Amino acid sequence: RKTVPSNKMKFDNLLSEINGFGKFQVKLFLIQMLSRITLPCHFLLNNFMGAVPPHHCNISTLEDGGIFGNLTPHQKLLVSIPTEQDGTLSSCQMFAKPRYEYLSGNRSEEASIVECQSGWVYDNSTFKSTLVTEWDLVCSRKGMNKATATIFFIGVMIGAPLFGFLSDRFGRRRLLLAAYISSLAFAVLSAFSTSYVMFTIMRLFTGMSLAGISIIAIALNVEWCSIERRTFSSVIISLDWTLGNWLLTGIAFFVRDWRMLLVVVTSPLILAIFTWRWLPESARWLLAKKNAEAAHHYIAKCAETNNRSKCIATITPKTLLESAEVDTGDKKYTVVDLFRTPNIRKVAICSGIVWYGVAFTYYGISLNITGFGLNPFLTQFIFASIEMPMKIGVYFSLEKIGRRRCEMAALLSVGVCLFTNIFVSKDKWIIRTIVAVLGKSMSEASFTIIFLYTIELYPTVVRQNGLGYTSFVARLGVSISPLVMLLEDVWQFLPAATYCAVAVSSGLVASLLPETLNTQLPEFIEDIEKPRRWRNI
Repeated sequence: RKTVPSNKMKFDNLLSEINGFGKFQVKLFLIQMLSRITLPCHFLLNNFMGAVPPHHCNISTLEDGGIFGNLTPHQKLLVSIPTEQDGTLSSCQMFAKPRYEYLSGNRSEEASIVECQSGWVYDNSTFKSTLVTEWDLVCSRKGMNKATATIFFIGVMIGAPLFGFLSDRFGRRRLLLAAYISSLAFAVLSAFSTSYVMFTIMRLFTGMSLAGISIIAIALNVEWCSIERRTFSSVIISLDWTLGNWLLTGIAFFVRDWRMLLVVVTSPLILAIFTWRWLPESARWLLAKKNAEAAHHYIAKCAETNNRSKCIATITPKTLLESAEVDTGDKKYTVVDLFRTPNIRKVAICSGIVWYGVAFTYYGISLNITGFGLNPFLTQFIFASIEMPMKIGVYFSLEKIGRRRCEMAALLSVGVCLFTNIFVSKDKWIIRTIVAVLGKSMSEASFTIIFLYTIELYPTVVRQNGLGYTSFVARLGVSISPLVMLLEDVWQFLPAATYCAVAVSSGLVASLLPETLNTQLPEFIEDIEKPRRWRNI
């Protein structure tokens, strides 16, 4: 084992001495899990909340007080609603007046077709109520349904750099509580919205608040883990997303009303708020801010919980402060500091490109996998279950191969899967589905890796700013990704080719990032501007 070439104890060495993954860290992870399982519930909520049930025009306006009233429900639809080429009823059109001749099979006369005159009738057999049925977001208004998801992710895109900046300035713990309370408040207000406009505004703010939970929670968890346990802890944390996926599937199966569904999936945040008092502040952040007294308090608490109190008997706040080698004074860091000096500028640019590619391809695949032919609940369950074995494989790969090579391999594999499906005919749906699911698994792997990789790349003083910036770039990719499907009108395979090109390009850019396996987390920007030898263990 290599030694650190310094006569001052590094924080990572101290953390290893007091057990970098003991009862203290397990308690921290379990408390954080209460809030983190709500993230996939909200990020994927539109699969159920915005579901479009079968529907057709409301034909009550055709009641003429005579023949129409004596017809059976099936006959009423026959004389009132035109059919599509596949024989299904039109969702957006109706006849201007009843076509009684259709009862005898006579369709020779040209019928006058109009748009729906008095709203729609929905099939409530699967969903009792959705956004679509609440505000008639179908036909000419169907874009408004898709906009709800887009607006939510715009909120996430705005909230990521905002909470990143604030948590680097005021601390992880306080901003995490603010994210808990605001997420709960805006989600509940969304559920009780009285208009579409109010709902979209509340979802925008919900997305902003949840972004805070997303980037602060994972950083706080990893900052309390020692080097040798960092990979394991990061993969364990990522399993919260899988658990949240399963939770969403189960809740959505039993709660078919969108308002109640929104409230129920948000309810774990109530417990998160009550358990927040037991969350520690990041000792790394406190030391970076020269608050040695508070840092010593939490380190002593960690040592006591992990039964390692003897290991810090000689450690004082003064010696902790000396471990922070670079004196930064009262400097306030912002996103601009990510681009001031050469090495961190290279990290910021390359990690931003990789994050864009990861998010762009992940949501591109997730929104366009077809061929299962299953109901939405079973499909969601299968997608969640695929993640578990993949993440276990990621853990062993990260430990043996390293972050950079794993990220490259995951993204390049996504590109290969997308490229392969271009040449597989649509009638071979089993092969297409297997390849698509494999591609989604590798895309999920790239997401799991990049979170850990990013935390290790950025120094403590700008770590949340770095996560906020990369998350902003990622959400930009998310918002653009669905629009790529419009390129299908230009060339059938252009969307798949675009996703493939982005995946391969971002995978190649990942090769320009430094390896962080078995290295100490940098505390200051100066740490990554100097030679990297001192960070090895």
